[in-house]
Amino acid sequence: MREEDTFYYFAYGSCMCPVDLKRTLQEPAHPYIVGPATLPHYRLGFYHRSPSRNCGVLDVVRDRSASVMGVLYQLPWRFSQNLDIREEVPTNGYRREEVSVKCQGKWYHGVRTYTVVNKLPREIPPNEWYFHVVLRGATTCGLPEDYRWQLFYQMHNLQQASQSLDKIASES
Repeated sequence: MREEDTFYYFAYGSCMCPVDLKRTLQEPAHPYIVGPATLPHYRLGFYHRSPSRNCGVLDVVRDRSASVMGVLYQLPWRFSQNLDIREEVPTNGYRREEVSVKCQGKWYHGVRTYTVVNKLPREIPPNEWYFHVVLRGATTCGLPEDYRWQLFYQMHNLQQASQSLDKIASES
């Protein structure tokens, strides 16, 4: 019997959470986790509003001085189309990008990730659901505690800034 064709996928947002990714795969995602991984020369940003979640969602943006942590999956090719649909590829929300990531001391090249096609001019905050699913994924898949705190504060500060702007606007 021939082994099923696979591809590597680097998740940095809600797909880090295997429970959430299961909704897309229609089967458990845990067996496909390779491990925590690092994407060099990128940073996180909330430059896309998800139409289905009605909030800001994560994107990776090139930045030579930064790196992003996430989860490396090795997925069967049969999941490719559903993942593209989840990432809004058919509607130009995100596009596939091939990157190199480091996982468990080994480099993986030609890894699929997704980046926003039309980035917003400023970041918009996540809602509470997205906030928690990203942190749950980062925790479940073993990202370092200091990175999880960095994620927490990035999302929390965006929410706080947005609430302050909303308050000022309502008082005007």
